[in-house]
Amino acid sequence: MKRILLPAGGAVLATGLLAVGLTGTAQADGDVSHDPMANNTSEAVSVASFWFGANRAALRQATQYTWDAKEVRKVVSKGGYSPDGRPGTTAPTGATKPTGSAQNVNLPKTIGKVFFVDGSGKYRWCSATSIQSNYRNLVATAAHCVYDTDSNSALLDNWVFVPGFYEGKTPFGIYVGKQAFTHYDFDTYEDYDRDYAFVTVYNGVQLEGIKAVDRKAFQSWTGPKRAWGGRYYILVSKDVGRLGDVVGGQGVAWNQPTGKAVRTFGYPSAPHPDGNKVYSGVTPKHCYGKTSAKAVGAPWLKIEEHIGLKCAVTPGYDGGPWLSNYSNAKRLGYVNGVTSTFADQDGNDRIDYITSPYFDGETAAVYNSAKNVWSGKIVGPNGELYK
Repeated sequence: MKRILLPAGGAVLATGLLAVGLTGTAQADGDVSHDPMANNTSEAVSVASFWFGANRAALRQATQYTWDAKEVRKVVSKGGYSPDGRPGTTAPTGATKPTGSAQNVNLPKTIGKVFFVDGSGKYRWCSATSIQSNYRNLVATAAHCVYDTDSNSALLDNWVFVPGFYEGKTPFGIYVGKQAFTHYDFDTYEDYDRDYAFVTVYNGVQLEGIKAVDRKAFQSWTGPKRAWGGRYYILVSKDVGRLGDVVGGQGVAWNQPTGKAVRTFGYPSAPHPDGNKVYSGVTPKHCYGKTSAKAVGAPWLKIEEHIGLKCAVTPGYDGGPWLSNYSNAKRLGYVNGVTSTFADQDGNDRIDYITSPYFDGETAAVYNSAKNVWSGKIVGPNGELYK
């Protein structure tokens, strides 16, 4: 296990809530770091209100997180992999009824975007997926989509996961991040060989709408509310349930052999280095192929042991899952990587290769710590957002 230090690279009115920066003190148990995000229901409500505000305007304004857009270079093949233990898996959960035609690639219901505010105050997003956990409340993505590596100081603010996001719509609800689990080496040293994160999320929430009420109902309402012009309004919400119960959860695999076929998913959006923008980021895209049999190094990020895949996508795809044994009928497989970096192998200023950390026993330790943590809900029995 290496230690490397890298250089730092009218709904708003109706809710009556303002977003707040949500950072906490990191804690570590061995190689596992865990950091509070929205650590209580009051903070979680502020985060949900931020993204729901002004008819979800912030969600529509967000752009892909292009932390490495100017760092696209050729990656280097190195020696083979040495798993640090026996292969292991956790099975996926979700719909088992076959759907769709086997002739087409059926997109997983589990994938979506994570939204956050970066250190410069810009609204950003990465790709991510729901994965299996004991409380069905866990998201897998890249660690650089959780930590603000540019400022080298804190978690990214107002972090939420929106599965199935499309043009401002939240078909399965918004899931506010509660706690981030990463490898100690990324949390402390920004070691991109450990560029993965598992985030517990609260139950999903949807807005039912703004409702006019009388003064008595207004005074007794504990959720977001606003009075103006002699009238009283409350914001009614709905608890849509646990993430895994709503969209299912992909399995997780570690210490697996390389050189095997995987299917990757994500939302590419940024232009290629030559300025050509072929993806909009509106709908998810996918790649299919065999991972590199040799370790992949990226000297500019001091990466020594990534796996690689031929795939001509662009940033925005960051954090998206690499799924082995993907069932096109069930739309489920096993996450054994997440998109971390992008490369131009033939030097034509167009991305043609993506890389992921190799999921080993230390990855499994981070995942196993996260999968046993409960999160809870932020909507009360009458549709009120808790304070």
